[in-house]
Amino acid sequence: METYKSKAQRIACDINTIYSKLSSPTVFKAHIDANRDKLPEEALANMDKVQLEDDAIAIESPMGQLRLVVDHEKCSIPNRIVYTAAQSPVGFNMCINLADLGNGETESVAELDLDLPPFLRAMVNKQLKEAADKFGEMLAQLPYAAL
Repeated sequence: METYKSKAQRIACDINTIYSKLSSPTVFKAHIDANRDKLPEEALANMDKVQLEDDAIAIESPMGQLRLVVDHEKCSIPNRIVYTAAQSPVGFNMCINLADLGNGETESVAELDLDLPPFLRAMVNKQLKEAADKFGEMLAQLPYAAL
């Protein structure tokens, strides 16, 4: 499995609130819809490609729709949320790693784990690193405290 991690991001919200929002897609969707006017335009553009379901996220991608399901066995409350591909051409996990920084702040690192054939790694390495960074940046921009 190849792992691509984002740069660490600081979020001005406590770890438990962030974990509870990101590990419950439908609850989070209701809050996002209610606070759309507080989200940056780039985040809104990306959210149009995402469907949040009970225990899953469906993402439109160049490879078609990817459906990721919360993998409760791999999650670690409140530090790690793992979404596993239920519908994808390659084995794929999307992880959100959280660390409590104290004073109501949390550090987040987004992680993409893919089971890529060796010949594809060189072709998509740069794009996947960029995707992990953009995912990490988007997570840091969400208005958790307002939700």
